[in-house]
Amino acid sequence: MSISRPIPLVLLCILYLVLAVVALWRTISTGAVDLFTLGVIPVLVGIVMRTSWSLWALRIYLFIQTLGLMAFATTALVALQITPQDVKLELAGRNIPLLPLAAVLLALLLFQYWVAFSGRTKRFLQQEKSD
Repeated sequence: MSISRPIPLVLLCILYLVLAVVALWRTISTGAVDLFTLGVIPVLVGIVMRTSWSLWALRIYLFIQTLGLMAFATTALVALQITPQDVKLELAGRNIPLLPLAAVLLALLLFQYWVAFSGRTKRFLQQEKSD
């Protein structure tokens, strides 16, 4: 019996596809290779092809994202302690509030953890392909 593709995994693939397109666009436009975002490509390929290593790649990539977010948060907290009035994040001339950004990043990270460690995801990716 074939297990259908779990909806959370489909949503994660859509998120990773958008991230991969943005990463490729950024790499082409700036000429700078960013392995943090380009690392999503092998994970996405593994999930779509349902390879034997895709679950491990997803979990390792998630761990790398967690380390990156922790480094970002630590840097922001240290900077806030030193000069709180100078801590701001700007993108294209617009100030991005740190608290909503942190909440969104944490929510995205938690969603990815939920998908990566879900039993349905594990069963789907470990099931033999019948097609």
